Formats: sequence, C-alpha cells, structure tokens
Amino acid sequence: MVAIFKTEVQAALTENLSNIKTELWAVNLKLSDSIRNIQSDVCALKGTVGTTWMQEIVPLIMSGGDPASVETLPNWRRVPWMEVDNTCKLNLNKDRLHVINVMRNPKDVFTSSFHFYGMASFLVNPGPQSEFLHKFLDGKVMFGSWFDHVKSWLNAEDKDRIMYISYEEMIMDLKDSVARIAQFLEKPLDTEVMEKIADRCLFKNMKQNKMSNYSTIPREFMDQTKSEFLRKGIAGDWKNQLTVAEAEYFDAVYKDKMKDVKYIALNRGVKLSH
Repeated sequence: MVAIFKTEVQAALTENLSNIKTELWAVNLKLSDSIRNIQSDVCALKGTVGTTWMQEIVPLIMSGGDPASVETLPNWRRVPWMEVDNTCKLNLNKDRLHVINVMRNPKDVFTSSFHFYGMASFLVNPGPQSEFLHKFLDGKVMFGSWFDHVKSWLNAEDKDRIMYISYEEMIMDLKDSVARIAQFLEKPLDTEVMEKIADRCLFKNMKQNKMSNYSTIPREFMDQTKSEFLRKGIAGDWKNQLTVAEAEYFDAVYKDKMKDVKYIALNRGVKLSH
C-alpha cells in the first residue's frame, strides 16, 4: 500500500471538491485500520517539490511496472492521503514504514508555488510576485515554512527508514533514481522493467497522463489555461522568474534561516542550497 501526506494541491482539493472529499474520507478510514499491518507502506512528502512525480514512480515500482497502476486511477485515488480532514490518526508502526523525503531547491519551490497559486481558484490570489515572495519566505503559505520543513526532516530520527532524494537528482538521472527507490522499498526489479518505469516517468511522458496531470479537475477549480499543473519539470527555472534583487534577498534569508545547516548533500554530488 502507498500512502502520502498532504501536498499543497491535494489539501486544497479535499477542502473544495466535495465528491473527492467524500471518497477520500472513506478510503482513509480504511487506511487507519490497515496501515499498521502492512510492511510496504510508503509516505512521500510536501507540495511543489516533485511529490506528483513520486506518485507516478512509486506505484509503478510497487506493481512491478504495470502501467495500469497509473493509467486507471487518478493519483489522489491510487495514493491515498493520510491526513484528509484529520480522519486518519498518524499512529504508525515505524518499524514497517518507509518514508521517501523529496527535497528541491527552494527558489524553484517558490517559482512552482507562485504559478500554482495563480491557477488554483480555490486558493487566495498570490498577488504580485514580490508580495508572494515575502509570504513564502516568512512561511505564510499553505503548510508553512520550507525551511522548517526541510530542517525537521533532516533532524528526524530513524534515518534508516527515510530515503532522502532531490528533484534535481531525479532530473539528472531518472533511471538511477528509480533503481535506488526500488532498492529502498525492497522491491527487486530487473533492468528492463526499471528502464520502462523511468521512461514512462519522464516528465514529458507523465505530463500526458490524464490520471496524473489534473486535467480532469474542472476549470473552475484549476484553470490550466493560466498555468499547467505539470508545468516545465526542470531545475533552475527560478532564474527565469526572480529578479536579481529578489534572488539576492532570497539568498540573504536562506543564509540566515539555514545557518545551522552547512549544506544538504545528497547522492550523485547534488547539494541542495540557495
């Protein structure tokens, strides 16, 4: 079974789309009873960092590469959300839990969030970019501060149950990322299957999957003529978004808030920094 903590898109949808909300409530009641007894539980985390991408990769790994796992159900059904309306108590058996923590350059997280807020009519309009930048850096956005979130997971206990991976790593070498995720989940797959999963999960291919791109959500809730839900899928797009002054201000805030963290070193030499 794959479970997921709320992401920005998902939480907002559950607050506004009553039909999805009712369905998820029932699913999560079942989850609360069953999750403690299943060894293959998986939790991915936080919005606009590649969570949707992980929602595509993990079900394919868990199903042995079966495309039906991502083609027949929208991602909010194939990956239940554990915290919908607080109906599921997070009383989990940590010895049976696998946590995949996806991190991303915070400037790109800001950029993605800004575009998402602009197309999601159920959220408060982000206003001018400079105004939203201050909200983001102050943690006055949905689910709070990026800085607090990242530091809390870096300081988490039982790190042997946590896989840290970055959006940038996945872009750099998706095949290697799929292989490492499968190994972490203790799901042995042959090379051919892993290559097919990696190809299917290339951003350009995943973007065409109607069960993943949120194109089935009514335009009144998510207006993808303003910005696509799955937009670019690249690293470094903040360079096309932030002004020089905004980038310098971001750097100053990052330096202050992350002063107790030298750097975040991940696999393949990737360093998640400002």
